[in-house]
Amino acid sequence: MVGTLKWLQMFAELQVLTPLVPTREVYFVRYCKQLSAEQWAIVDVSIDKVEENIDASLVKCRKRPSGCIIQDKTNGHCKVIWVEHLECQKNTVHSLYRTIVRSGLAFGARHWMATLQHQCERLVFFMATNVPNKDSTGVATLAGRKSILKLAQRMTWSFCHSIGASSYHTWNKVSTKTGEDIRVSSRKNLNDPGEPHGVIVCAVSSVWLPVSPTLLFDFLRDESRRSEWDIMSNGGPVQSIANLAKGKDRGNAVTIQAMKSKENSMWVLQDSCTNAFESMVVFAHVDVTGIQSVITGCDSSNMAILPSGFSILPDGLESRPLVISSRHEKSNDTEGGSLLTVAFQILTNSSPTAKLTMESVESVNTIVSCTLRNIKTSLQCEDG
Repeated sequence: MVGTLKWLQMFAELQVLTPLVPTREVYFVRYCKQLSAEQWAIVDVSIDKVEENIDASLVKCRKRPSGCIIQDKTNGHCKVIWVEHLECQKNTVHSLYRTIVRSGLAFGARHWMATLQHQCERLVFFMATNVPNKDSTGVATLAGRKSILKLAQRMTWSFCHSIGASSYHTWNKVSTKTGEDIRVSSRKNLNDPGEPHGVIVCAVSSVWLPVSPTLLFDFLRDESRRSEWDIMSNGGPVQSIANLAKGKDRGNAVTIQAMKSKENSMWVLQDSCTNAFESMVVFAHVDVTGIQSVITGCDSSNMAILPSGFSILPDGLESRPLVISSRHEKSNDTEGGSLLTVAFQILTNSSPTAKLTMESVESVNTIVSCTLRNIKTSLQCEDG
């Protein structure tokens, strides 16, 4: 009914995919109202009564009236107008990310609009029943396609959660011999069937590279070039097992890859995501028998998976001549360099009661350092 009003008390974490930018944690009230037969409004605002029973140290960010207006365009599409208005306590932002945070690019309306468009497109491709063969190679049934896409989405959500900088996430800074600043955190999984049980270590490093985000994303998601950066591949060939499109951009896809070596064959599930603001390449080694059952349509919710991957953001700066945008063309004036976050997770001990060892920390740090060095070498930007 037109005029119906609903409100919800909510908490949200607004995240940039790096530990170098603190997550913005916001308590607010959401009002939802239908304005007309074709128009709806969603308005968020922080109010004192919501926050009076909350630890004051947690209230570092407040929403001024923000939200969106949604208009039905009657052709299966809608028009969205988004306004984002935040008041936050001043805090130190790492110099790498200062430009995109201060400009509003990191936490502004353009970011959320790009994310909304991406999620809507993903849902359309997930629900589709008339998927062309070229968009679903290696998976014979719709049930199998949905199971793989669900598993990939869970994997990516887990990756985003693991590299966040929220108040409950403790990161320790470690400087490596090669000069990278690496953040390390650890956690114990006692009973979540979605990831391996035991002690898990995550190591993350964020760097600036003089490479356009588009070129960097295309390089990292390309299975034919995986051996250039992935030390686990041992330089061996990579074979495509399945390729599922989940968006109109060819970069939005879920793939299953087999890395063959003399000893054995490892399968990797990879989820590539890109929108107007950011890109991700998330992957995890998977049990071959388990993933084969998921391909046939079996439930994947209890399949243990431990993702690693990359987050790519624009640096927010005007392009400079030294920025590599293509192997064959000079720099594009509209694209600057990239802010690349590399994150790896490893299971150090299958017993949740085990203690974290320095050997485990050094092992995952080495993986991050070697991966960064390989990427810089392949893209010819060692001095980036």
